This record gives sequence, structure tokens and C-alpha cells, in this order.
Amino acid sequence: MHKPHVTVAAIVKKQNEFLLVKERDKFTKQICYNQPAGHLEKNETLAQAASRELLEETGLALEPIGFLGVYNLHADNAVHYLRFCFLFEAPNNIKAPTPMDSDIISANWHTLEQIKSLPLRSPLVLKCVEDSLSKKALRLDTIYDD
Repeated sequence: MHKPHVTVAAIVKKQNEFLLVKERDKFTKQICYNQPAGHLEKNETLAQAASRELLEETGLALEPIGFLGVYNLHADNAVHYLRFCFLFEAPNNIKAPTPMDSDIISANWHTLEQIKSLPLRSPLVLKCVEDSLSKKALRLDTIYDD
């Protein structure tokens, strides 16, 4: 039976910049950039998972303001991902990101133009940023969690 990996991603915007984490891709071993993201864990909602990943990978405690969408990716590493993206808005005076996860090298703010020139973990990194600028986020209650 085929079972896609369920992942979440935090699209964090502050004015005209987006928060990305610098990490080493586990498949290619190359340095790359990604949104704070990871796998859904037992007994948590998708929104809780996105907030948890954001906290672990950047040290920032924020709650999502909207649901951006579901992204279906058959990645180059032969893994099928279902990525649930949540939109976060950071206040201008937010503290500097400080990763707590040892797999994260750093976390920094980038403009769209900067993101376009970075080595990205997957095409979804840029796609989600662009969608956050062109699409209206859905209400969080779009997703039913029991």
C-alpha cells in the first residue's frame, strides 16, 4: 500500500521578507534552504505541527493566521509528500530566529528575489512563497481536526 509522507510547512512573512532555514539536505547532502517544515506527529493537529516545527527550527513561537493549501510532490528522492502549508505573520519587532534543532544551520529573513537565487530544498519552497503573495489564505477551520 502506498503511503505518502504527511508534512507541514510554516510560511512566515514579515513585511516583504520570508523566514527560511538553512540546512543540509538528507538525500543530496548539499546545503539548501527551506521553510520551517517537518512531519506530522501523533496526536497533534496540522496547525499544531506547523507551529511546533517553526518553534523547533527557529525558536519563534507563533500561531498560524491562515491555511495556504495542500501541495502534492513526488520528490527526486522517490518520496511522495503531501505538504500542508500554513501562513504566519511575524511582528516587525520579533526577536532574531535561534534554531533549537541541531539539523538547522541558521534561520534568516529573505526577500522573494533573494529566495529565487538560493539553492532550495524543493520547488515547493518558492511555490509556497509565491502562492502566499498571490492567493488569499483559507481560514484555519477549513481543516477539520478532531
